[in-house]
Amino acid sequence: MKERQPTVYPYIPNSVPAIKAQMLKEIGAESAEDFYEDVPESLRLRGNMNLPDPLLSEYALKRHVEGILAENTTTGEYLSFLGAGCYQHHVPAVCDEVNRRGEFLTAYAGEPYDDHGRFQALFEYTSMMGELLNMDVVNVPTYDGFQATATSLRMACRLTGRHEMLVVKTISADLLSKIRDYCKPRIEIKLIGYDSETGQLDLAALKAGISDKTAAVYFENPSYLGFIETRGEEISQIAHDHGAVCVVGADPISLGVLTPPADYGADIVCGDIQPLGMHMQFGGGQAGFIATRDEERYVMEYPSRLFGIAPTSVPGEYGFGDVAYERTSFAVREEGKEWVGTAAALWGITAGVYLALMGPQGMVEIGEGIMARSRYAMLEMDKIEGIKAPVFRSPHFKEFVVNFDGTGKTVAEINKALLAREIFGAKDLTREFPELGNSALYCVTEVHTQDDIDRLVAALREVVK
Repeated sequence: MKERQPTVYPYIPNSVPAIKAQMLKEIGAESAEDFYEDVPESLRLRGNMNLPDPLLSEYALKRHVEGILAENTTTGEYLSFLGAGCYQHHVPAVCDEVNRRGEFLTAYAGEPYDDHGRFQALFEYTSMMGELLNMDVVNVPTYDGFQATATSLRMACRLTGRHEMLVVKTISADLLSKIRDYCKPRIEIKLIGYDSETGQLDLAALKAGISDKTAAVYFENPSYLGFIETRGEEISQIAHDHGAVCVVGADPISLGVLTPPADYGADIVCGDIQPLGMHMQFGGGQAGFIATRDEERYVMEYPSRLFGIAPTSVPGEYGFGDVAYERTSFAVREEGKEWVGTAAALWGITAGVYLALMGPQGMVEIGEGIMARSRYAMLEMDKIEGIKAPVFRSPHFKEFVVNFDGTGKTVAEINKALLAREIFGAKDLTREFPELGNSALYCVTEVHTQDDIDRLVAALREVVK
C-alpha cells in the first residue's frame, strides 16, 4: 500500500507537521503512538486505512456531499405512508426559525447564571408537556424515545427494588432491542401476548405472568401497530395490585383526542416528541420525554435534568435552573442513577414552540384530523379484493396494519410496485410479526389529503391485480 504523505488540513488545528513535532517535544513524547500505549496490540490498526484522498477545499467537499445526498429520494419528493416511529407531520415554519437561532443552536452547556434563555425555554416546554400529559414533572429531553422508555423501566426497578419487566408483545422490535440492551444484565424482560382479533393486551396472560418479582408493566397507547389500547385502567390496576409500576409509552400528538395515560393509572409516561415540530431525518429529529407525578420518590429516580422556576433575591424576579441537581451524574459522577451527557435539548425547545403555537384547541383539531384521515384510508383500502384493513378490530390512531394474504403478493413486491409509482408504501411487518401473515404498517397523518389517499388506493388496485 502506498504510504500517504502528511496532509495539512485547513479545518483541523495543529495538522502542520512542524507544529505537531513541537507539541510532541514539549510533552516529551516520541510520536502520537505514545498516547495509546495502554491499548493492547491486538486492538491496534497498523497501516493506513483504505480511505479516498481528502477533499481540501470547502467547495469540493460541498459538491461531494451534495452528490451523495442527491442519490436519495425523500418523503418530500414521493408520497409516503411510512411511520413506525418516525412520522411525517407538518412542521410550522416558526419551529425551524426558532430552532436555528444562534442563542439556542449553540447553547450546548450553559448554566443558569449565564444562559437564562435556554433554561426558560426548556422550562416552558416541560410545563406545556406536563399540561398535555396531565403530569407534574417532565424531564429535559433524552436522546430519543427509545432511551426514555428504557430509562423509565430502570427507574421502575429502582423504585420497587425488583428486576423483572412485563412488556407488551406488540412492541417494536427495535425498541425491544434497545430495552434489552439498556436493562442487561440484571433486568429480565418478559413478553405478554395480545388478542389476535383486537390486538389488545391479553389480560389473562398478564394476570398469569405478573408476580411479586415484577417491577413494571409496560404497554403503549396508541400501540406500535396503531390500535388504541382500551383497557388501560385494568392493566394499571393489575400492576398496582402486585406492587408494580405502570409505564405507558405515548405519542404526544395523540393527546388532544386520547385520554392521557395518567388518567387511567400510569405512574410513568414516556415516548418521543418527534411528532411535535420535527422533520423526518436520517438518524436525527428524535428526542425522548419522561413524565411522572411530583412525588419525591419519583423525582429522585430521574437520571436526566429537570428544570424549575424559583424567585430570586430581587422582588418579582424569577430564575430558572436545575431541580434536585444532586441526584444527577453531573453532581455525583459515577454514583449517579445513569450517566447523563449531551441531551436533545434543542428539540425540546422546538417542541415547546410547536405546543405554544398549536394550543389546546389546535392539538384537538390535529388529533381529530389524523383519526378521520386514517379511518378513511382503512375503509377505502378494505374495499380492494384480497386486502384486509385494518387487521385488528379496535380503534386506531394514525397507523394501522393491512394484510395482503388474499392478493398472492408479498409486501416487498407491493412496496416495489408502489415505489415505481412514486409512492413509499408501508413498513413490512413480516419479519417482526410473522403471525400476522403478509402484513404491513401504514401511517396516515394530517399532511395527507383525500387525493393522496385515493391515489394510494388506486395504485394498490393496480398493483394487486
